[in-house]
Amino acid sequence: MNTPISSIRNLGPAYEEACHRAGISSAEDLRAIGADAAYARLLQTGTRPHFIGYYVLVMALQGRPWNDCKGKEKEELRQRFDEIKASSFDTQKAAFEAALDMIGVVARK
Repeated sequence: MNTPISSIRNLGPAYEEACHRAGISSAEDLRAIGADAAYARLLQTGTRPHFIGYYVLVMALQGRPWNDCKGKEKEELRQRFDEIKASSFDTQKAAFEAALDMIGVVARK
C-alpha cells in the first residue's frame, strides 16, 4: 500500500516532498523507518535542521498534535535532535551552498 505521507496528521505537502527527496515514498515507509532515521535521511538530502520540524515528525508518527510535546519529553527530544543533527547534517556543505546561492550559482530549492 502507498498511502501519501501528507495523510499523516501534521505532515503536509512540503514535508511529503522532503521525504520523497530522501527516498521515503509513503506513510508506511515513514512509519517503518521511524522518526529518528527518517529525519537523519531528510538532513542528508538537503533539509535544513530545525527542531520544530523534528518534533512535529515525532508527534505525527505517534498520532499526537504537533504542539503536544512539553517539559521533560521536549528536552529529551531536543537532545535526540542535536545528536541526529551532529551526525547527519554537513554544516560545511550547507555553508558552501549558501555562499554559492548568494552569488546566484546554485538554484534555490
